[in-house]
Amino acid sequence: MAVLRICLDGRLISGSSGGVEQVVIGLASALSKLPQGEEEYFFLTYRDRDEWLRPYVRGPCHMLPGPPAPHRPTRAWLAKRVPRLQDLYHRFRHLGGSPLINIEKSDGTIEQARIDVMHFTLQTAFLTHIPSIYQPHDLQHLHLPQFFSHWQRTGREVRYRAFCAQAQMVVAMSAWGKADLIRQYDLPAKKVVVVPWGPALTAYPSPRSTDLCAVADKFDLPEAFLFYPAATWPHKNHLGLLQALFILRDQHALRVALVCSGLQNRHFREIKQQVRNLKLQDQVRFLGFVTPLELHCLYVLCRGAVYPSRFEGFGLPVIEAQLAGAPVACSNLTSLPEVAGDGALTFDPEKPQEIAEATLRVWRDETLRRRLVERGRANVARFSWDRSVRIFRAHYRRLANRPLTDEDRSLMEATPVRRILEEVVAPSRDLDKPGVNILDVLS
Repeated sequence: MAVLRICLDGRLISGSSGGVEQVVIGLASALSKLPQGEEEYFFLTYRDRDEWLRPYVRGPCHMLPGPPAPHRPTRAWLAKRVPRLQDLYHRFRHLGGSPLINIEKSDGTIEQARIDVMHFTLQTAFLTHIPSIYQPHDLQHLHLPQFFSHWQRTGREVRYRAFCAQAQMVVAMSAWGKADLIRQYDLPAKKVVVVPWGPALTAYPSPRSTDLCAVADKFDLPEAFLFYPAATWPHKNHLGLLQALFILRDQHALRVALVCSGLQNRHFREIKQQVRNLKLQDQVRFLGFVTPLELHCLYVLCRGAVYPSRFEGFGLPVIEAQLAGAPVACSNLTSLPEVAGDGALTFDPEKPQEIAEATLRVWRDETLRRRLVERGRANVARFSWDRSVRIFRAHYRRLANRPLTDEDRSLMEATPVRRILEEVVAPSRDLDKPGVNILDVLS
């Protein structure tokens, strides 16, 4: 029997895609460690921007260079150099009515490579006759439309629905996400498969004491600080977290230091203005995009990790922090209670007072921090990239009509979504936020 040839989409530019880059690295690293068998894995990349992935592609994995990266200004480039131009661009592009949405078609690269199954790991994809798996990371544009322009919402809807319709399998990273996809897009339950992510830190070397010192010196880190790794998208709720720091200073005379990493995009201007308005300049610093080693060091060095996001399809930083031994306080919305388990202190991200109270407890209560670290390490043991790629391998074989092993069948027998939601998520009392009662979908 011919070797099964799988292609995974890695067409992104390092530093521009947040956690998605870590996901592709996690997949490549774990697939490279699988015993070589009847499968080969090819990572489709921009031929001139693939250096970020090459160190993790080994064994049964190979690079599949596609066309060069598109030569157009990125959001980050615009945000740093011509922010007003981007404002005008979004304001005037809709004057002619609904935008014309272009759905990308395959340029023939994967067909020429004789690919048997195409795995779209990104929210972008293209049309192809090859059997495909599509992974829309979240449907945030339907729940928080205020954070998207009309063109962005329309583009997402047209493309997501087209790629979901094309795919033989649609992937959600959480039970919450699966139920949301079923409800919003009326997809058959059997078509949507839950495959959780693993912590990307497992793909990188553990930091040594010299690394920790170097990072502390490079960023001039305070002796104690809270850490928030997230691109500055509006839904990441940096503004609510800053308001919480102001409450702590105003009500408790407590100046908590906050360190943030991640892509700084168009919304960063509003965040910087909030820092100035609340006079938090001496407490808050933004590092921008950091290397994987620096990220790991920041998790280790912080007093606690805080994650006040208003919407997540998974919430990778939560389990990364737990793996690194950092106590976690996070939002209780969407998939986060399911992912964090009992290894995090949760709060309502819409209420800065609750964020402040949770932050205060993590900052001051050493006993609580030890308990969160212990529970976090137990919780993160549920997630691993090795298990995730084995689940994917089973489905690759299924979609290509290849023989399945007993392990394949066992991995594909997922825990019923309703049970996960009732036992893990529902106790958080915020299951149905924002705007969807997920249990109703499964009734």
